Amino acid sequence: MKSRIRWMSVSVAAIAGGLILGAAGMTEGNIGLGTTTAPAPTTAPDVSSAATVEIDNFNFKPRELTVKVGATVTWANHDDVPHTATGKGKSPAFDSKMLDTDDKFSFTFKKAGTYAYYCKVHPHMTATIVVK
Repeated sequence: MKSRIRWMSVSVAAIAGGLILGAAGMTEGNIGLGTTTAPAPTTAPDVSSAATVEIDNFNFKPRELTVKVGATVTWANHDDVPHTATGKGKSPAFDSKMLDTDDKFSFTFKKAGTYAYYCKVHPHMTATIVVK
């Protein structure tokens, strides 16, 4: 009986020691493998130099898009009804023709600024392009 208790004590000690040694090598994303993994970068995503705005279910998606100066934005109509992408204001920076299903319109933004736009056919449809 004493040898059995001694064996169990040695086994428990060996297991506990292994857990402690394994825990010493743990990092996030690495569970006891004894290696370290560099953390993922935490920098903010860069603004885009080209992007697509989907027109779907009477919405521009995304509603706000940030791009670089010189970026080309393409609007793609996936609705079953026609839409436009028209800049707001007296002299809009851009104005697509009527876009039928699967039609596309592209515009290159050459100046920094905030460009609000809407659909002429459905004025409640609005969105914004931010150019940095």
